[in-house]
Amino acid sequence: MTATPKPLALPDHVGVLVVGAGFAGLAVTERVLRDDPAADILVIERGADIGGTWRDNTYPGCACDVPTALYSFSFAPSPDWSHTFARQPEIQAYLRKMVADNGIRDRILTGCELLEASWDDAAGTWRVRTSLGELTAQTLVAATGALSTPRLPDVPGIETFRGRLFHSAAWDHDYDLTGKRVAVIGTGASAVQFVPEIVDRVDRLTVFQRTPAWVLPRGDRTLTRLEKRLYRRIPLTQKIIRGSIYTASEGYVLAMAKVPRLLPAFQLFAAAHLRRQVPDRALRRKLTPEFTIACKRILLSNDWLRTLARADVDLVDSGLAGVTEGGVVDGAGTETPVDAIIFATGFSPTEPPVARHLRGRDGRTLAQHWAGSPRAYLGTTVVGFPNLFLMYGPNTNLGHSSIVYMLESQAAYINGALAHLDGGSVEVLPGAEARYNEEIACQLRNTVWNTGGCSSWYLDKEGRNSVMWPTFTFRYRSRTKRFDAENYLTRRTVRASAG
Repeated sequence: MTATPKPLALPDHVGVLVVGAGFAGLAVTERVLRDDPAADILVIERGADIGGTWRDNTYPGCACDVPTALYSFSFAPSPDWSHTFARQPEIQAYLRKMVADNGIRDRILTGCELLEASWDDAAGTWRVRTSLGELTAQTLVAATGALSTPRLPDVPGIETFRGRLFHSAAWDHDYDLTGKRVAVIGTGASAVQFVPEIVDRVDRLTVFQRTPAWVLPRGDRTLTRLEKRLYRRIPLTQKIIRGSIYTASEGYVLAMAKVPRLLPAFQLFAAAHLRRQVPDRALRRKLTPEFTIACKRILLSNDWLRTLARADVDLVDSGLAGVTEGGVVDGAGTETPVDAIIFATGFSPTEPPVARHLRGRDGRTLAQHWAGSPRAYLGTTVVGFPNLFLMYGPNTNLGHSSIVYMLESQAAYINGALAHLDGGSVEVLPGAEARYNEEIACQLRNTVWNTGGCSSWYLDKEGRNSVMWPTFTFRYRSRTKRFDAENYLTRRTVRASAG
């Protein structure tokens, strides 16, 4: 099914307003409708279609770096994946089909961007302003994702460049890279996928690296017709595969967070992969990280390192110092003429843009409340923001497994909270939020993400790790299995009309 969601009209009031129609927004919407098909729930999506990051990221080679058997909804298995690591078009098609199969399409309003949402304490409701008008909502679910708004670095002269310039998350498909001199800024998860895809088309490629990353082989393969037939006829087999991959993935957190002495084995494997693909010692030194493996996101690729070793590819490790009308300038002051610049500089997960648009009980935005260091209870609720629920909030990101598992856990928790509301509001107690964040900080203290010697996007302005979940994902699911009303202030009645 490839049709886009059916357009709706913006209502004056809705019981549950979900912002974002990516994996997160669709997870919570499906969970609510599963229990109550008549639930008063609306999803607004600023894009023209669902999919979130899988709609927007269409760069060459875009694919998931988590096995697809796990990076999919447990309630919507698919026997049709072509590879063990799915490509972007397949994931987008999967989400469209899930929406159609689960009766969610007529709850989604696309082309509707959240501009501002303010909590009205007297009315006990959210007053919401969107690009299509205003409405009120008893409950607001921010499901905009951690990787939703591309980040461009502040580079001197960037506005003077006369060639073509774009971010990998907003790929310019109208621009033909054939025969062009191209500069790629960044060597993260997106660059390792698209650089090998474009290298044969361009005339010359200059890759700017700020910090090298550890790279492991990507165990991707094509699923056979026999496997697909088996999954279709005996669905239990696919559940068994999913379970085995989940169990194996949970094992990685032992090395990352529990038993760090296991990490050298992974690092030796990554170093061997580097030696096999890059014969030149000088280039290997540039590509060898000085931090412990897994401190930053481990990259998975079978051809990234090999591509950097090509004669028509230059790796610059002195950083990007500036941009001129016709080229890029590195940290040593050398200018390289280029026709196009592609930024693969990621996002800002510790400063999510949606936080600037949400105003709590005291009138401050969530961004002001956090002041660059996000905190939430269970990564989901925040003191001072009644009836606001975050999907993929602080300290819910993973370094070893699938975020979809975490999103389904959060969706169940939010659904439990909605059942508890009964026309009123809930707000997490300050003590509960503080104790929870102290606990998470304590568990993160000795993990590789905090002690591995790197500067990563996991660390916020205060140097806190406000991104990563520190332990097994089944522990998070256990904590979110029921809505713990004892940790919330509940107001049973609304003191004024929500209209």
